[in-house]
Amino acid sequence: MFNINEISSAISNIPDPEIPVISIKELGVLRSIEEQDDGLIITITPTYSGCPAMDRFQKDIKEQLALLKVKKYKIKMQYDPAWTTDWITEEAKEKLKSYGIAPPAYKSQDKKTILGKEVKIECPRCKSKETEMVSQFSSTACKAMYKCISCWEPFEYFKCL
Repeated sequence: MFNINEISSAISNIPDPEIPVISIKELGVLRSIEEQDDGLIITITPTYSGCPAMDRFQKDIKEQLALLKVKKYKIKMQYDPAWTTDWITEEAKEKLKSYGIAPPAYKSQDKKTILGKEVKIECPRCKSKETEMVSQFSSTACKAMYKCISCWEPFEYFKCL
């Protein structure tokens, strides 16, 4: 038999391959870990359709389960409800700032950044709101590129999705 708390801890702490300072649990991608008669069901939600990190998440989950000698499991993709940046934990938002990425500044229903509208995002380095968007897209589709007018540092902004 397996220890569900140990398994939950191991899977919850898998880092995001694109932003390794936050885990899949903190990101809100890991939806549930359920113990059933025929094994575990691990439910994950993609951050957006076609997110390249999803294959990596599944691989990392399988590796953790193998290390814990769990043989009976199913990884289930949940598309409804769709993932939203509202699911990112407050702790993860602080970690993003420390890592140099401005976390989502609004709730998911506010689509200003996605629609290309200029919004003042706080610089994660100097905390100034004297910033401007350089590009609607950055290293990943879910982030935009900004620059700070006060400290002149470029930074990524995690768009509200």
